[in-house]
Amino acid sequence: MSTKIDESCAQKRRHAAGQDPDKRRQILDGAWRIFVEQGFDAASMNSICKAAGVSKGTLYVYFDSKEDLFVALIEGRRSAFFAGISERLAEAGSTEERLLAYAIGLSTQLNSDDVIRAQRIVVSVVDRMPELGRRFYDAGARHFHGCLTDFLTREAEAGNLRIEDPDLAAVQLVELSTAGTWRARLFGRRQDVPPEAEIEHTARAAVRMFLAAYST
Repeated sequence: MSTKIDESCAQKRRHAAGQDPDKRRQILDGAWRIFVEQGFDAASMNSICKAAGVSKGTLYVYFDSKEDLFVALIEGRRSAFFAGISERLAEAGSTEERLLAYAIGLSTQLNSDDVIRAQRIVVSVVDRMPELGRRFYDAGARHFHGCLTDFLTREAEAGNLRIEDPDLAAVQLVELSTAGTWRARLFGRRQDVPPEAEIEHTARAAVRMFLAAYST
């Protein structure tokens, strides 16, 4: 009995030291709302505390600074942003069908409001916080780009595609899949999320052009 009480107390102490996952998530959710509404520079720790419903003392138990909080927030969000995209390459079907599923998933995620907002925030601070930009890119763009490169390499080795530079080919497919949508969204030229029909139409054209260049 004493052992169980000791373990319970130890757990509470760990939570008090900034290890309670629910409290951490609560802070991050509040911070996300403030950063989206105000941007990184205008956001204050006071406004984040208010949005998260915690005291400033509690906030600083979990995060040393606004920069530390922002890095944790972006690193936590990026996994959700790009989840499931690369898995589409492992779905059953022909090479064309899997590339199409990937292209549609990628464009849908890149053009979503949350991803556009996160990218804009990162771009706004990347000159001062270049490491954040690298970490965001490595966990997002580099990850799904690497999975696509690996897939294209395997398809070429199997004789399904004729590709000498899979890395370059992966970049080309990504660019084709988001043509006319993602950059326009990022820079505010387009305010609304592209309709599903447009995303699919662009993705089909991208895969068609890609296979015209790389089919055996």
